[in-house]
Amino acid sequence: MAGRKHGKAQRVALVTGGASGIGAAAVEELLAEGWSVAIADIDAKALAAARKRYEGSAAVRVDALDVTDEPATERLVDAIERELGPIAGVVNSAGIAADRHVFDTPIDLFRKILDVNVVGSFIVGRAAARCMAKRERGAIVNIASVSGVRGSKGRSAYGASKGAVVVMSQVMANDLARHGIRVNAVAPGPVETPMVKAVHADADRELWRRFIPMRRYGRPEEIASVIAFLLDEKRSSFLTGEVIAVDGGFRGSGINVLE
Repeated sequence: MAGRKHGKAQRVALVTGGASGIGAAAVEELLAEGWSVAIADIDAKALAAARKRYEGSAAVRVDALDVTDEPATERLVDAIERELGPIAGVVNSAGIAADRHVFDTPIDLFRKILDVNVVGSFIVGRAAARCMAKRERGAIVNIASVSGVRGSKGRSAYGASKGAVVVMSQVMANDLARHGIRVNAVAPGPVETPMVKAVHADADRELWRRFIPMRRYGRPEEIASVIAFLLDEKRSSFLTGEVIAVDGGFRGSGINVLE
């Protein structure tokens, strides 16, 4: 996609955490499907790379955003609507993680993870939904995690945040359905992203592979294809309030025969 010029599309998506990992893969997938995309991220290095990658593209804008900053988020949503077009889709992929034993989890870290992963997703989703409601059209995909639907070691803060994202998505789906807005969550298993590489040591990777029936980590594009499906009003028009695990079979596995 680098160096390619995109024409302006009718559908516009806002992707937080869109400069790296799953968010970046979602951007690529949506562009390939004809969307215009607003990339929002807080990582300066990743933002610089995204700006270089999409320089000159009429279908992409790149902005720095702290998703926990409500006024800044609302200003960005307004700017996207004016300059790129009406927002039809949101991907809340911005997030942080930690693998800490309960005894070794500082309260400040716990609060920060909840603030970014839960409150940030709510702030962005609500701001965009207010615009979508005027048109009675739109879809929101919140990135949860299998750690939010099953307990895993070291995930007291991260798992709690992603469990909250799951329930928040279901509540938003109920509240926003009458406004023509669908809300779903994707719960990835371990995926080869910069965040996972920073958190998972070799022992963690070996442990995960033992309990994933497909015996491997996912690729960002494998999550992105599901995100694009959930945003597409033709392919998923009657799907809302759902949590889709894209995890190589981890959530549904029982006795796992080790090889």
